[in-house]
Amino acid sequence: MRLILFNRTVRISWIGLGIYVLLMLLLCSLGMWQLGRSEQKKQLLQQQQIALQAEGIDLNRHENLDIEVLRYHNVTVSGHYDTEHQFLLDNQIVDGKNGYFVMTPFFIDGQKMAVLVNRGWLPLGQDRNTLPTVEVQTSAAQISGRINRFPGVGFKLKGAEIPTDHWPSVVQVIDSHVLAAKLSYPLVDFQLELDSSIADGYKREWKIVTPIPPEKHLAYAVQWFGLALTLTVLFIWISIKNRSEHTA
Repeated sequence: MRLILFNRTVRISWIGLGIYVLLMLLLCSLGMWQLGRSEQKKQLLQQQQIALQAEGIDLNRHENLDIEVLRYHNVTVSGHYDTEHQFLLDNQIVDGKNGYFVMTPFFIDGQKMAVLVNRGWLPLGQDRNTLPTVEVQTSAAQISGRINRFPGVGFKLKGAEIPTDHWPSVVQVIDSHVLAAKLSYPLVDFQLELDSSIADGYKREWKIVTPIPPEKHLAYAVQWFGLALTLTVLFIWISIKNRSEHTA
């Protein structure tokens, strides 16, 4: 196939054109995906700031227990802990050390379900077979904290959401439905990160984590579009060179 480009006749093979189009679609798609991720991160950061600056919510009176509505909001809640059943979320790294998040069910007064309260972090210790002693007050309490998703994992192994039989029960990944089945009562699908000023907790340094900021996604997008431009220049140059070789 011959085309006139910049007053030059270029020779393009159909195979070469097909490869070029496929690569361009891939590079441009990756660039657009990174732009989309950048916008999502901007919206997430805005949501975080709005929630953190908003007035605290009384969870006992809040009927909509949706994580998308409540995430990052500071809340207070009255009720009592389930002192007989607690979970240890394994493989939690804090200050370079491995340990557990102590997740304790808290019955919400006026609601027909409980919320898992993340009471903080405990170090693993020298022996995995010896679990840390986790205690909690038995009386009714009013606690406060921040609503968030359960801690995530980069790669989920099969069966990681299945807790051990004994108490406290060790689990690798939090699945509220699986844990609710073990407890025999419903759990809301989020955690309450216990405020550091509240007693009955362990090490708590709650942070808003954004693994990749919006600016970095934008930089990645520029790289992908730059590669697409470079590919176009190379494709044109090779096509012109092929034409010159054929006419020599």
